[in-house]
Amino acid sequence: MDAYYADEFVLPLPEGHRFPMAKYRLLRDRIAEELPETRLHVAPTAEDEELARVHLPEYIAAIAQGTLAPAAQREIGFPWSEAMAELARRSVGATLAAARSALRHGLAGNLAGGTHHAYAGKGSGFCVFNDVAVAARCMQAEWAQAHPGRAQPLQVAVIDLDVHQGNGTAHIFQGDASVFTLSLHGERNFPFRKEDSDLDVPLPDGCGDAQYLDALEHALQTLEQRFEPGLVLYLAGADPHEGDRLGRLALSYDGLEARDRSVFDWAWQRRVPLAFSMAGGYGHDIATTVQAQLNTWRVALQYHCRWQNAAP
Repeated sequence: MDAYYADEFVLPLPEGHRFPMAKYRLLRDRIAEELPETRLHVAPTAEDEELARVHLPEYIAAIAQGTLAPAAQREIGFPWSEAMAELARRSVGATLAAARSALRHGLAGNLAGGTHHAYAGKGSGFCVFNDVAVAARCMQAEWAQAHPGRAQPLQVAVIDLDVHQGNGTAHIFQGDASVFTLSLHGERNFPFRKEDSDLDVPLPDGCGDAQYLDALEHALQTLEQRFEPGLVLYLAGADPHEGDRLGRLALSYDGLEARDRSVFDWAWQRRVPLAFSMAGGYGHDIATTVQAQLNTWRVALQYHCRWQNAAP
């Protein structure tokens, strides 16, 4: 299974910054050691024309040239630097590469990504560019080029199970019948001004395994009733975990693994290719976040084997 990483492009953060940048390299090390069947690749960089399928040209230029206003940098949560700009592009490039691999082989992933708070013209909440939105638009464009004359575009389902609502993604695709946005998130968590997804499932503080998995089952049933995707983009946030300092939910490792299995199995049963990204994770102990993410990759590998065994 193909996996794309960008942790070599380290973003220099001030001492005491609350974003756990080290988690990306720690996860890659664990995958290399414990899941050797995974093929690890350095993420390619997303090009301007790819970013421009979602983002405004002036915003792309401001990130590239370092002319982003201080207030806009504060909303993102990262100070601008060349490394910040490069990492943002590589994070998108990793999801693009994973989506292309998934369409060929059934399943692939990004060791980072899930930057769902980014809008077309601004970043927010540690998100510079919206990797999932760019991947959806680029895969639709590439599919249309490969299937000339098809009236209907590639249908893309975004299943966002980060603990925070994917407000940027929801806003980008509002009114677009070719992309279905599904979000399960903490009702009282960031962002405090939510956007309208195609299906929002707000959850109370302290929500545990049983309640969460029941809500997910009903959400996937609703998705199936309303939409028939040709590609799933899955945000497998680790921040619903009970040990997360920003999450406010209370899923166990077993609950998160059951969540992942539900999504991978939903796609597999319908033979819908799936590309996934790690999205958020802010454990009081960074090791808990890395463990939750590693568990996601372990389940993904099991389903990738199913795809390979079913290949003609």
